[in-house]
Amino acid sequence: MSQLSAGICRRLNEAPQEEIDQLASGHTVQLLSIKKVAPTNNSTTATDRFRIIISDGVHFVQAMLATQLNDLVANGDINKNTVVIIDKLACNFVQDKRLIIILDLHVVSRNEEKIGTPTAPPSTQDAPAPAVLEATSSSVTSPATSSSTSQAKPLQPQPRTGSSGRGGRSVYPIEGLSPYQNNWTIKARVTQKSDIRTWSNQRGEGKLFNVTLMDESGEIRGTGFNAVVDELYEKFEEGKVYYISKARVNLAKKKFSNLQNDYELSLEKNTEVEECLETTSVPMMKYNFVELSSLEKLERDNTCDVIGVIKEVGPLGEITSKATNRTIPKRDLTIVDMSQYSVRLTLWGKQAEQFAADDLPVVAFKGVKVGDFGGRTLSMVSSSIMTISPDIEEAHLLRGWYDGIGTEKNFQSHTSGSSGASFGGFNRNEMRHLGDVKESQLGMSDKAEFFSTRATIMHIKSENISYPACPTQGCNKKVVDLGSGWKCEKCDKTFERPEYRYIMSMAVADWSGQAWLQGFNEAGLAVFGKTADEVHEIKERNEAEYNALMAQASGVTFNFSCRAKQDTYNDQTRVRYGISRITSLDYHEEAKHLVNLLKSSWAQ
Repeated sequence: MSQLSAGICRRLNEAPQEEIDQLASGHTVQLLSIKKVAPTNNSTTATDRFRIIISDGVHFVQAMLATQLNDLVANGDINKNTVVIIDKLACNFVQDKRLIIILDLHVVSRNEEKIGTPTAPPSTQDAPAPAVLEATSSSVTSPATSSSTSQAKPLQPQPRTGSSGRGGRSVYPIEGLSPYQNNWTIKARVTQKSDIRTWSNQRGEGKLFNVTLMDESGEIRGTGFNAVVDELYEKFEEGKVYYISKARVNLAKKKFSNLQNDYELSLEKNTEVEECLETTSVPMMKYNFVELSSLEKLERDNTCDVIGVIKEVGPLGEITSKATNRTIPKRDLTIVDMSQYSVRLTLWGKQAEQFAADDLPVVAFKGVKVGDFGGRTLSMVSSSIMTISPDIEEAHLLRGWYDGIGTEKNFQSHTSGSSGASFGGFNRNEMRHLGDVKESQLGMSDKAEFFSTRATIMHIKSENISYPACPTQGCNKKVVDLGSGWKCEKCDKTFERPEYRYIMSMAVADWSGQAWLQGFNEAGLAVFGKTADEVHEIKERNEAEYNALMAQASGVTFNFSCRAKQDTYNDQTRVRYGISRITSLDYHEEAKHLVNLLKSSWAQ
């Protein structure tokens, strides 16, 4: 049986403010109950909060679990009667009561019986009776029905002692901020600072910026508008620590923030910001890394933290925003990790333009958005943070693994409907024949559906196999022949000659049937082994040689990753099969797959 720190609950319950910090770590306690707190009526977030009851074997007290520890509950790492060591706690004083917040802990043992017969400390009036503790039947219970106390006016938290801000004022933990208090100071590190953004609409014009602030208890977003931008923008620098006070605490607008905090700060004209040179108590950055293999478990539009090696850096491209009609630079990266999965991650704006990584660095991403186009993808958003070669343990481990054995590994990627797709999108284990694709009516739903197949090219429509495209990198729009040159309407430039790009339609077949696939430049390069410029030149120079090239491409088998989606043309709805990826057969890999198949339970 574990030895608990007898007497610590009474000391935490009775210690004066100036002694709390001396009791902030190193205590062994037992968790008698973990209960999800019912959200308030005006809460706009789905972040769970958990109230716990800790026991030292003699007495028990209530505490709150910091939100960054929620995963311990979700993963079952802590539950009823778990014995833990508290590594860090904070205490907020709320009128005549105190709120203990557990900021960090580690598990000693899980399968313990209840130790001792703890009772409420003598001076505690509001702790639950021991009989209530005995009646607790599960480690996490449903939110309790609201009592009369929950309908009272919100209490006014008082500052945490032992850590002084400017003018001797005590410093609040970010976790303890709420709209019901005014006189507070936080000590926080700026982990992210946005560019200044402007807007113009019927109501007028304006500008704004935001910062992400972090201390040992959590994170919060701060936003400044118009005149505040001029006043405070230059004061904030990423990585530095500041004392901040006299900002307004509002309910967080979750549409614009991915932080796990119910509140956010509105920076105002009288907001005070002063750099703090004593920074050792404020962490540099907090990550909650998700392995790339686990991305399929996350819902679309969720945010997550990932770390990976940059395996490929795509060319700089751009898209045109439908909302603003402005062009936005973009760049796709392929990152891999030790789970032997790869994923495409998109950078936008200045980050896309300035990104350079010739040495395949380890990069940590915080708060990237999960997408489901083609399976699972990631995208930077305005609040995301990218750190190249971070000095953290996870980065060093990943660097050593990749340099040692990772370069020789085959990486899988997420494709729609499967987590077992190989790198490049082809899923050999769940390959479908063409007859099954049509019988299953893939692509008939509102969303695009993806599948892998192996088929042989039977015929290629040779009349219009390519189009004249803009030579500007990332544009690829069709250009118009003016006689004196080729004009790109999008770039508003004229070129001496275009760059031809493939746009193909081919009939493919396997043992079960035939289908028409549509492909673009990547497909043409794989099929012909020549650029579209070279094939166009052959067609213009020698029709017979061109026809022979078309015939030579027929009868060749490829592995296809395809996208099935409904398309309406001339009031007729049909399913189009687009080629997402095309690869030649690797007979060594195919033979290994067959050998493994013969050794599997299927062949027994």
